Amino acid sequence: MISGKNIVIGVTGGIAAYKAVYLVRELQEAGAEVRVTMTAAAARFVGGDTFAAITRHDVPVHIFPEDPSQISENWTRHIHWAEWADMLVIAPCTANSLAKIVHGFSDSMLTATVLAARCPILICPTMDGEMYRSPATRSNLEKAGDMGFHLLEPDSGYLASGMQGIGRLPEPDRIIGRMEEILSDHITEPSRFLEGKHVLVTCGATREHLDPVRFLSNPSTGKMGLAMAAAARSCGARVTLLHAGSVDTGGVDATITRHAFSSTDELFRQVKAHADADIVIMTAAVSDFRPAQKHEHKVSKDSAELSITLERTPDILQWLGENRKKGQILIGFAMETRDLVPRSREKRIRKKADWIVGNDLTMDGSGFAVDTNNVVLVGEHMEKSLSGSKKSVARQLLQQIFESQVTG
Repeated sequence: MISGKNIVIGVTGGIAAYKAVYLVRELQEAGAEVRVTMTAAAARFVGGDTFAAITRHDVPVHIFPEDPSQISENWTRHIHWAEWADMLVIAPCTANSLAKIVHGFSDSMLTATVLAARCPILICPTMDGEMYRSPATRSNLEKAGDMGFHLLEPDSGYLASGMQGIGRLPEPDRIIGRMEEILSDHITEPSRFLEGKHVLVTCGATREHLDPVRFLSNPSTGKMGLAMAAAARSCGARVTLLHAGSVDTGGVDATITRHAFSSTDELFRQVKAHADADIVIMTAAVSDFRPAQKHEHKVSKDSAELSITLERTPDILQWLGENRKKGQILIGFAMETRDLVPRSREKRIRKKADWIVGNDLTMDGSGFAVDTNNVVLVGEHMEKSLSGSKKSVARQLLQQIFESQVTG
Protein backbone atom coordinates (compact mmCIF):
# COMPACT_ATOMS: atom_id res chain seq x y z
CA MET A 1 0.00 0.00 0.00
CA ILE A 2 2.93 2.36 0.66
CA SER A 3 4.83 1.41 -2.50
CA GLY A 4 4.53 4.03 -5.22
CA LYS A 5 2.94 6.63 -2.93
CA ASN A 6 4.08 10.23 -2.62
CA ILE A 7 4.56 11.02 1.07
CA VAL A 8 5.31 14.38 2.68
CA ILE A 9 6.81 14.14 6.17
CA GLY A 10 6.46 17.23 8.37
CA VAL A 11 8.95 17.42 11.22
CA THR A 12 8.36 19.79 14.14
CA GLY A 13 10.60 20.91 16.99
CA GLY A 14 10.70 18.15 19.56
CA ILE A 15 13.49 15.90 20.79
CA ALA A 16 11.94 13.05 18.78
CA ALA A 17 12.71 14.87 15.52
CA TYR A 18 15.73 12.63 14.99
CA LYS A 19 13.40 9.60 14.75
CA ALA A 20 11.89 11.06 11.58
CA VAL A 21 15.13 10.15 9.80
CA TYR A 22 14.45 6.47 10.44
CA LEU A 23 10.82 6.90 9.40
CA VAL A 24 11.87 8.40 6.07
CA ARG A 25 14.33 5.56 5.49
CA GLU A 26 11.75 2.85 6.17
CA LEU A 27 9.21 4.55 3.90
CA GLN A 28 11.79 4.64 1.12
CA GLU A 29 12.58 0.97 1.65
CA ALA A 30 8.84 0.27 1.35
CA GLY A 31 8.84 1.94 -2.07
CA ALA A 32 7.51 5.41 -1.25
CA GLU A 33 8.74 8.69 -2.73
CA VAL A 34 9.37 10.97 0.26
CA ARG A 35 9.81 14.70 0.71
CA VAL A 36 10.42 16.45 4.01
CA THR A 37 9.52 19.88 5.33
CA MET A 38 10.40 21.00 8.82
CA THR A 39 9.86 23.88 11.20
CA ALA A 40 12.66 26.19 12.30
CA ALA A 41 12.49 24.65 15.77
CA ALA A 42 12.92 21.16 14.32
CA ALA A 43 16.14 22.28 12.62
CA ARG A 44 17.60 22.85 16.09
CA PHE A 45 17.32 19.12 16.79
CA VAL A 46 18.21 17.61 13.40
CA GLY A 47 19.70 19.31 10.37
CA GLY A 48 17.80 19.78 7.16
CA ASP A 49 20.85 18.57 5.26
CA THR A 50 20.33 15.12 6.76
CA PHE A 51 16.86 14.84 5.22
CA ALA A 52 18.05 16.42 1.97
CA ALA A 53 20.79 13.80 1.67
CA ILE A 54 18.49 10.81 2.09
CA THR A 55 15.52 12.16 0.08
CA ARG A 56 17.53 13.99 -2.62
CA HIS A 57 15.09 16.88 -2.31
CA ASP A 58 15.36 20.32 -0.76
CA VAL A 59 13.96 20.55 2.76
CA PRO A 60 12.06 23.85 2.97
CA VAL A 61 11.40 25.51 6.30
CA HIS A 62 9.90 28.85 5.30
CA ILE A 63 7.20 29.56 2.73
CA PHE A 64 9.53 31.86 0.82
CA PRO A 65 13.00 30.66 -0.23
CA GLU A 66 15.92 32.25 1.57
CA ASP A 67 17.45 33.13 -1.82
CA PRO A 68 15.37 36.06 -3.19
CA SER A 69 16.23 35.07 -6.75
CA GLN A 70 14.20 31.87 -6.35
CA ILE A 71 11.01 33.48 -5.05
CA SER A 72 9.40 33.80 -8.48
CA GLU A 73 9.56 30.05 -9.12
CA ASN A 74 9.10 28.69 -5.59
CA TRP A 75 6.65 30.97 -3.80
CA THR A 76 3.74 28.55 -4.39
CA ARG A 77 5.63 25.36 -3.66
CA HIS A 78 3.41 24.59 -0.64
CA ILE A 79 0.49 24.32 -3.08
CA HIS A 80 2.44 22.04 -5.41
CA TRP A 81 3.59 19.85 -2.54
CA ALA A 82 0.01 19.56 -1.27
CA GLU A 83 -1.18 18.48 -4.73
CA TRP A 84 1.73 16.06 -5.15
CA ALA A 85 1.22 14.22 -1.87
CA ASP A 86 -0.86 11.07 -1.48
CA MET A 87 -0.46 11.48 2.26
CA LEU A 88 1.03 13.94 4.73
CA VAL A 89 2.47 12.75 8.05
CA ILE A 90 3.51 15.10 10.85
CA ALA A 91 5.96 13.19 13.02
CA PRO A 92 6.72 14.37 15.58
CA CYS A 93 3.98 16.96 16.09
CA THR A 94 4.56 19.23 19.07
CA ALA A 95 1.80 20.87 21.10
CA ASN A 96 2.70 24.21 19.52
CA SER A 97 2.47 22.90 15.95
CA LEU A 98 -0.76 21.05 16.74
CA ALA A 99 -2.32 24.30 17.97
CA LYS A 100 -1.21 26.12 14.83
CA ILE A 101 -2.59 23.43 12.53
CA VAL A 102 -5.96 23.24 14.27
CA HIS A 103 -6.37 27.02 14.14
CA GLY A 104 -5.33 27.39 10.51
CA PHE A 105 -1.95 29.08 10.86
CA SER A 106 0.19 29.13 7.70
CA ASP A 107 3.39 30.71 8.97
CA SER A 108 5.76 28.00 7.72
CA MET A 109 6.12 25.69 4.77
CA LEU A 110 4.76 22.85 6.90
CA THR A 111 1.62 24.59 8.17
CA ALA A 112 0.89 26.15 4.76
CA THR A 113 1.15 22.74 3.09
CA VAL A 114 -1.22 21.24 5.67
CA LEU A 115 -3.71 24.03 5.01
CA ALA A 116 -3.62 23.39 1.25
CA ALA A 117 -3.65 19.58 1.39
CA ARG A 118 -6.68 17.51 0.42
CA CYS A 119 -4.98 14.15 0.96
CA PRO A 120 -5.16 12.19 4.25
CA ILE A 121 -3.10 13.80 7.03
CA LEU A 122 -1.75 11.80 9.96
CA ILE A 123 -0.71 13.70 13.08
CA CYS A 124 1.61 12.00 15.58
CA PRO A 125 1.42 14.17 18.73
CA THR A 126 4.63 13.93 20.73
CA MET A 127 5.28 15.83 23.96
CA ASP A 128 5.64 15.44 27.71
CA GLY A 129 2.74 13.59 29.31
CA GLU A 130 1.48 16.57 31.29
CA MET A 131 1.40 18.67 28.13
CA TYR A 132 -0.43 15.87 26.30
CA ARG A 133 -3.05 15.67 29.04
CA SER A 134 -3.53 19.44 29.34
CA PRO A 135 -7.03 20.76 28.57
CA ALA A 136 -5.70 22.89 25.71
CA THR A 137 -3.99 19.96 24.00
CA ARG A 138 -6.96 17.64 24.55
CA SER A 139 -9.23 20.28 23.04
CA ASN A 140 -6.94 20.69 20.04
CA LEU A 141 -6.76 16.92 19.50
CA GLU A 142 -10.54 16.69 19.60
CA LYS A 143 -10.84 19.55 17.13
CA ALA A 144 -8.26 17.93 14.86
CA GLY A 145 -10.30 14.72 14.81
CA ASP A 146 -13.50 16.62 14.07
CA MET A 147 -11.73 18.39 11.19
CA GLY A 148 -10.81 15.08 9.57
CA PHE A 149 -7.19 14.71 10.64
CA HIS A 150 -6.02 11.21 11.54
CA LEU A 151 -4.36 10.90 14.95
CA LEU A 152 -1.90 8.31 16.26
CA GLU A 153 -1.69 8.18 20.04
CA PRO A 154 1.86 8.44 21.38
CA ASP A 155 3.67 5.57 23.06
CA SER A 156 4.51 5.43 26.75
CA GLY A 157 8.01 5.23 28.19
CA TYR A 158 10.87 7.42 29.36
CA LEU A 159 10.51 11.04 28.26
CA ALA A 160 13.03 13.83 27.70
CA SER A 161 11.95 15.38 31.01
CA GLY A 162 13.24 12.30 32.83
CA MET A 163 9.71 11.30 33.74
CA GLN A 164 7.92 8.20 32.52
CA GLY A 165 4.55 8.19 30.82
CA ILE A 166 2.71 8.84 27.60
CA GLY A 167 4.20 11.16 24.99
CA ARG A 168 6.86 9.26 23.02
CA LEU A 169 6.84 9.20 19.22
CA PRO A 170 5.83 5.69 18.10
CA GLU A 171 8.41 3.60 16.27
CA PRO A 172 8.41 3.79 12.44
CA ASP A 173 6.74 0.39 11.99
CA ARG A 174 3.72 1.52 14.04
CA ILE A 175 3.47 4.81 12.15
CA ILE A 176 3.73 3.05 8.78
CA GLY A 177 1.13 0.49 9.86
CA ARG A 178 -1.31 3.31 10.62
CA MET A 179 -0.47 4.96 7.31
CA GLU A 180 -1.32 1.75 5.47
CA GLU A 181 -4.66 1.52 7.28
CA ILE A 182 -5.52 5.09 6.32
CA LEU A 183 -4.46 4.68 2.70
CA SER A 184 -6.43 1.46 2.32
CA ASP A 185 -9.43 3.29 3.74
CA HIS A 186 -9.05 6.23 1.39
CA ILE A 187 -10.50 6.34 -2.12
CA THR A 188 -7.62 6.84 -4.50
CA GLU A 189 -8.66 5.13 -7.75
CA PRO A 190 -10.38 6.89 -9.34
CA SER A 191 -9.89 9.71 -6.87
CA ARG A 192 -12.00 12.28 -8.71
CA PHE A 193 -14.80 10.15 -10.12
CA LEU A 194 -17.44 12.74 -9.17
CA GLU A 195 -15.68 15.57 -11.01
CA GLY A 196 -18.26 17.83 -12.63
CA LYS A 197 -21.18 16.39 -10.62
CA HIS A 198 -23.44 18.31 -8.26
CA VAL A 199 -24.18 16.35 -5.08
CA LEU A 200 -26.93 17.39 -2.66
CA VAL A 201 -26.61 16.05 0.90
CA THR A 202 -29.06 16.51 3.76
CA CYS A 203 -28.16 15.83 7.39
CA GLY A 204 -29.30 16.24 10.96
CA ALA A 205 -32.66 16.12 12.70
CA THR A 206 -35.73 18.17 11.89
CA ARG A 207 -37.63 19.86 14.70
CA GLU A 208 -41.42 20.04 14.74
CA HIS A 209 -42.51 22.59 17.32
CA LEU A 210 -45.48 22.24 19.64
CA ASP A 211 -44.81 25.73 20.97
CA PRO A 212 -41.81 28.10 21.02
CA VAL A 213 -40.14 25.92 23.69
CA ARG A 214 -41.02 22.28 22.96
CA PHE A 215 -40.60 20.22 19.82
CA LEU A 216 -40.59 16.68 18.42
CA SER A 217 -37.20 15.56 17.16
CA ASN A 218 -34.63 12.75 17.36
CA PRO A 219 -30.98 12.33 18.50
CA SER A 220 -29.36 12.68 15.05
CA THR A 221 -26.14 14.72 15.14
CA GLY A 222 -25.65 14.75 11.36
CA LYS A 223 -22.27 12.98 11.51
CA MET A 224 -23.11 10.51 8.72
CA GLY A 225 -24.32 13.29 6.45
CA LEU A 226 -21.23 15.38 7.13
CA ALA A 227 -19.11 12.35 6.24
CA MET A 228 -21.05 11.86 2.99
CA ALA A 229 -20.59 15.52 2.05
CA ALA A 230 -16.85 15.40 2.78
CA ALA A 231 -16.42 12.18 0.81
CA ALA A 232 -18.30 13.56 -2.19
CA ARG A 233 -16.18 16.71 -2.13
CA SER A 234 -12.94 14.73 -1.94
CA CYS A 235 -14.10 12.79 -5.01
CA GLY A 236 -14.38 16.01 -6.99
CA ALA A 237 -18.07 16.86 -6.67
CA ARG A 238 -19.60 20.28 -6.18
CA VAL A 239 -21.47 19.76 -2.92
CA THR A 240 -24.50 21.48 -1.42
CA LEU A 241 -25.14 20.58 2.22
CA LEU A 242 -28.55 21.13 3.80
CA HIS A 243 -28.04 20.72 7.53
CA ALA A 244 -30.11 21.05 10.67
CA GLY A 245 -29.28 24.15 12.65
CA SER A 246 -28.14 21.95 15.53
CA VAL A 247 -25.41 20.28 13.43
CA ASP A 248 -21.85 21.44 14.08
CA THR A 249 -20.48 22.36 10.64
CA GLY A 250 -17.28 23.98 11.90
CA GLY A 251 -15.08 21.39 10.22
CA VAL A 252 -16.86 21.42 6.86
CA ASP A 253 -14.75 22.22 3.80
CA ALA A 254 -15.13 25.89 2.93
CA THR A 255 -15.90 24.98 -0.70
CA ILE A 256 -19.10 23.17 0.34
CA THR A 257 -22.22 25.35 0.08
CA ARG A 258 -24.26 25.17 3.28
CA HIS A 259 -27.87 26.02 4.15
CA ALA A 260 -29.46 25.45 7.57
CA PHE A 261 -32.99 24.22 8.22
CA SER A 262 -35.15 23.52 11.26
CA SER A 263 -38.48 21.95 10.31
CA THR A 264 -39.41 19.39 7.67
CA ASP A 265 -41.18 22.11 5.68
CA GLU A 266 -38.01 24.23 5.64
CA LEU A 267 -35.94 21.25 4.50
CA PHE A 268 -38.52 20.40 1.84
CA ARG A 269 -38.35 23.92 0.39
CA GLN A 270 -34.56 23.79 0.26
CA VAL A 271 -34.55 20.32 -1.34
CA LYS A 272 -36.92 21.56 -4.05
CA ALA A 273 -34.60 24.50 -4.71
CA HIS A 274 -31.69 22.10 -5.34
CA ALA A 275 -33.61 19.18 -6.83
CA ASP A 276 -31.65 19.39 -10.10
CA ALA A 277 -28.55 17.89 -8.44
CA ASP A 278 -26.95 14.91 -10.18
CA ILE A 279 -26.90 12.91 -6.94
CA VAL A 280 -29.17 13.39 -3.93
CA ILE A 281 -28.17 11.80 -0.62
CA MET A 282 -30.93 12.01 1.99
CA THR A 283 -29.23 11.26 5.31
CA ALA A 284 -31.33 13.76 7.28
CA ALA A 285 -33.40 12.25 10.09
CA VAL A 286 -36.75 13.70 9.07
CA SER A 287 -39.68 13.62 11.49
CA ASP A 288 -42.57 11.54 10.18
CA PHE A 289 -45.06 13.40 12.37
CA ARG A 290 -45.60 16.89 13.76
CA PRO A 291 -48.11 18.49 16.13
CA ALA A 292 -51.27 19.32 14.21
CA GLN A 293 -51.42 22.62 16.06
CA LYS A 294 -48.41 24.83 16.80
CA HIS A 295 -49.11 27.12 19.72
CA GLU A 296 -47.98 30.72 19.47
CA HIS A 297 -47.03 30.85 23.15
CA LYS A 298 -45.62 28.30 25.56
CA VAL A 299 -48.25 25.78 26.62
CA SER A 300 -48.81 26.03 30.37
CA LYS A 301 -48.26 22.94 32.50
CA ASP A 302 -51.14 23.94 34.79
CA SER A 303 -53.43 21.46 33.07
CA ALA A 304 -53.45 18.01 34.64
CA GLU A 305 -53.21 16.36 31.22
CA LEU A 306 -52.30 17.39 27.70
CA SER A 307 -53.23 15.52 24.55
CA ILE A 308 -51.33 16.26 21.35
CA THR A 309 -52.75 15.42 17.95
CA LEU A 310 -50.10 14.53 15.38
CA GLU A 311 -50.23 14.76 11.60
CA ARG A 312 -47.95 13.42 8.88
CA THR A 313 -45.13 15.58 7.54
CA PRO A 314 -44.35 15.80 3.81
CA ASP A 315 -42.49 12.73 2.48
CA ILE A 316 -39.45 14.37 0.91
CA LEU A 317 -37.80 11.18 -0.37
CA GLN A 318 -41.08 10.08 -1.95
CA TRP A 319 -41.41 13.44 -3.71
CA LEU A 320 -37.84 13.21 -4.99
CA GLY A 321 -38.48 9.72 -6.35
CA GLU A 322 -41.58 10.87 -8.21
CA ASN A 323 -40.14 14.16 -9.53
CA ARG A 324 -36.46 13.56 -10.17
CA LYS A 325 -34.74 14.55 -13.37
CA LYS A 326 -33.52 11.98 -15.88
CA GLY A 327 -30.26 10.33 -14.85
CA GLN A 328 -30.37 11.56 -11.26
CA ILE A 329 -29.12 9.12 -8.61
CA LEU A 330 -31.30 9.08 -5.49
CA ILE A 331 -29.96 7.63 -2.23
CA GLY A 332 -32.10 7.32 0.89
CA PHE A 333 -31.29 6.19 4.42
CA ALA A 334 -33.39 3.95 6.65
CA MET A 335 -32.98 3.67 10.42
CA GLU A 336 -34.56 0.44 11.68
CA THR A 337 -34.70 -1.62 14.86
CA ARG A 338 -35.78 -4.91 13.21
CA ASP A 339 -35.97 -6.61 9.79
CA LEU A 340 -33.34 -4.25 8.39
CA VAL A 341 -32.83 -5.73 4.94
CA PRO A 342 -36.50 -6.53 4.10
CA ARG A 343 -37.61 -3.09 5.24
CA SER A 344 -34.80 -1.40 3.28
CA ARG A 345 -35.77 -3.33 0.14
CA GLU A 346 -39.39 -2.33 0.54
CA LYS A 347 -38.51 1.31 1.16
CA ARG A 348 -36.30 1.48 -1.94
CA ILE A 349 -39.15 0.29 -4.15
CA ARG A 350 -41.85 2.36 -2.45
CA LYS A 351 -39.82 5.58 -2.55
CA LYS A 352 -38.58 4.97 -6.12
CA ALA A 353 -34.98 5.40 -4.93
CA ASP A 354 -31.92 3.87 -6.56
CA TRP A 355 -30.34 2.97 -3.25
CA ILE A 356 -31.29 2.66 0.39
CA VAL A 357 -28.66 2.59 3.11
CA GLY A 358 -30.10 0.50 5.93
CA ASN A 359 -28.91 1.25 9.45
CA ASP A 360 -29.74 -1.00 12.45
CA LEU A 361 -30.03 1.14 15.58
CA THR A 362 -29.76 -1.93 17.83
CA MET A 363 -26.22 -2.83 16.68
CA ASP A 364 -23.22 -1.73 18.72
CA GLY A 365 -21.30 1.05 16.99
CA SER A 366 -24.27 2.12 14.87
CA GLY A 367 -26.83 4.87 14.91
CA PHE A 368 -26.91 8.29 16.49
CA ALA A 369 -24.05 10.34 17.96
CA VAL A 370 -21.29 7.75 17.36
CA ASP A 371 -18.33 7.92 14.99
CA THR A 372 -18.77 4.41 13.57
CA ASN A 373 -21.48 2.72 11.54
CA ASN A 374 -22.66 -0.67 10.30
CA VAL A 375 -24.93 -0.43 7.26
CA VAL A 376 -26.38 -2.46 4.42
CA LEU A 377 -26.38 -0.88 0.96
CA VAL A 378 -29.49 -2.07 -0.87
CA GLY A 379 -29.84 -1.58 -4.63
CA GLU A 380 -31.87 -3.21 -7.38
CA HIS A 381 -29.29 -5.91 -8.08
CA MET A 382 -26.99 -5.88 -5.06
CA GLU A 383 -26.90 -5.84 -1.28
CA LYS A 384 -23.65 -5.23 0.56
CA SER A 385 -22.74 -4.82 4.22
CA LEU A 386 -20.27 -2.05 5.07
CA SER A 387 -18.74 -1.05 8.40
CA GLY A 388 -16.09 1.20 9.88
CA SER A 389 -15.86 4.83 10.86
CA LYS A 390 -18.62 6.97 9.39
CA LYS A 391 -16.01 8.67 7.22
CA SER A 392 -14.86 5.28 5.95
CA VAL A 393 -18.41 4.06 5.38
CA ALA A 394 -19.23 7.23 3.44
CA ARG A 395 -16.31 6.66 1.09
CA GLN A 396 -17.17 2.98 0.72
CA LEU A 397 -20.77 3.84 -0.14
CA LEU A 398 -19.79 6.30 -2.86
CA GLN A 399 -17.25 3.85 -4.29
CA GLN A 400 -19.75 0.97 -4.36
CA ILE A 401 -22.48 3.09 -5.91
CA PHE A 402 -20.10 4.52 -8.51
CA GLU A 403 -18.78 1.10 -9.49
CA SER A 404 -22.31 -0.32 -9.73
CA GLN A 405 -23.57 2.58 -11.86
CA VAL A 406 -20.57 2.29 -14.22
CA THR A 407 -20.81 -1.48 -14.65
CA GLY A 408 -24.59 -1.36 -14.91
